[in-house]
Amino acid sequence: MNELPANNAIHGLVRWMPWRMVGRAQNRVSMALELHPSPAYPFALGLTVEYRLGRDGLTVVVDADNLGPVDLPFGIGFHPYLTVGTPTVDQVRLTVPSRRRLFTDDRGLPTGAGPIDGTEFDFTGGRLVGVTKLDTAFTDLIRGPDGRARVDLDHPDGLCGATLWTDERFGYLMIYTGDTLDPGHRRTAVAVEPMSCPPDALRSGTDLAVLRPGGRWTGSWGITPR
Repeated sequence: MNELPANNAIHGLVRWMPWRMVGRAQNRVSMALELHPSPAYPFALGLTVEYRLGRDGLTVVVDADNLGPVDLPFGIGFHPYLTVGTPTVDQVRLTVPSRRRLFTDDRGLPTGAGPIDGTEFDFTGGRLVGVTKLDTAFTDLIRGPDGRARVDLDHPDGLCGATLWTDERFGYLMIYTGDTLDPGHRRTAVAVEPMSCPPDALRSGTDLAVLRPGGRWTGSWGITPR
């Protein structure tokens, strides 16, 4: 439990653990972690994350391996912040390719889902963030022919932009406008967080991956500047 006021475990079990570098080249680095069984998560999990820069931007590939003798429940998410140089996110033009969002309780745990069409959370066609406050998980993602879902951030004057893409392993996107951060960082960037499952999935089982002994899960996402 690391979000004590809400009695939650937030931002992952391996966030503060000692990863080790297992590969390095001019344009890439690979990090690995072996998670040993513990009372809170009694499973043996091997993780490898490769960060690679290329002409199309940053690509992140994650592999998860069940190193133990029993089935292993698994979900993963990442927490990049994006900016296009505006003073606040209010001036950012945001496009989120989603048809539905999750509803949450006062602890931030999902209680259901509903359509976003015509609501303040509808960024399907792209629009300025304005005063909208987002700490919202989007799902039922709209994907291109390559299977990727793409979130676009654009400068209001068209000066620059960035796209975060996810493959089909990531079925959820948490969009966060930073309204609860310290004043110096509040609403200065948009977090676009690829997630393989929704919050509370270890308890609810919703879209939770289950790896057999020796099984592997692989997913990828990336950021492309424009």
